[in-house]
Amino acid sequence: MVNAGVNLCVIGKAALDEIFGHASETYPDECCGIVTGIGALGSETRRFQNMQKTLHKEDPLRYPFPASIAYTVDRAEAERAFASIKEKGQELVAFYHSHPDHPAYFSEEDKAAQTVFGEPEFPDIAQIVVSIRMGMISALQCYKWNPETKDFDECRLKII
Repeated sequence: MVNAGVNLCVIGKAALDEIFGHASETYPDECCGIVTGIGALGSETRRFQNMQKTLHKEDPLRYPFPASIAYTVDRAEAERAFASIKEKGQELVAFYHSHPDHPAYFSEEDKAAQTVFGEPEFPDIAQIVVSIRMGMISALQCYKWNPETKDFDECRLKII
């Protein structure tokens, strides 16, 4: 089991600072990435490029939302990251993304992006959402899949 308990995600302060920095740098667009580590402790981040701006510009019918309210990760980039994690003997602890000028909630679009046929590809991995308003971090929330309710529930984020 990657994380200690269904309702807990543990990450280091340095990793959290990296997430906040990423959200600030990409504002007013959403940022996205992962938190990795050994066991239950998320100690490192890996930034992903948000492809949404390009995809929205090229095909607004298929990608109707701008990068300020959506993100898309290149699957090949993600697969390379997952392989690198494995090579380093690390584990995936959390996915993260920002909500520029919106609350730190797990939206219906977020749920749809993390599930296939109603089930998440990574059911034990936390989902961290950062609210950034007018370029400043304003809130942070963590969610985990609940197999009983078939939904993402708020979970406790422990920062060490």
